Amino acid sequence: MSNYINATPEAGKEFYQNFHDKGKITMLNLLKFKTQADYTNLEELKPINIISGEEAYQLYMKSTTPLLEKAGSRIIYFGKSNNFLIGPNSEKWDAILLVEHASVMKFMEFAQSKEYLKNAGHRTAALEDARLLPSTELL
Repeated sequence: MSNYINATPEAGKEFYQNFHDKGKITMLNLLKFKTQADYTNLEELKPINIISGEEAYQLYMKSTTPLLEKAGSRIIYFGKSNNFLIGPNSEKWDAILLVEHASVMKFMEFAQSKEYLKNAGHRTAALEDARLLPSTELL
């Protein structure tokens, strides 16, 4: 089974092409945390003490939330999860995050900003696996 942490260039291009003119987008994040955060090659962010992946993700959220708000985005929901009610038993997710972005351009400006990128390593250190599904409203 493959793990996914970051978008591929091809997926990024397809995302832009499919959503750049749709207005607001909502991103569904499914998150699986590492038992122990891995700060390999991220020494500048590494905490003094060993922390869990969930704790590393909390550091990521602490630094990211103000930047999201500055970009006109908002967190709709962030909560714990586990097994699907309908879905495969083989997929288990620790948390769900729903974020609404004003537009694809605003999301991309946020995700490529120096402010965001300097702390994004906490996300990398935290996650064992993830899914990011963009959507737009039907009505």
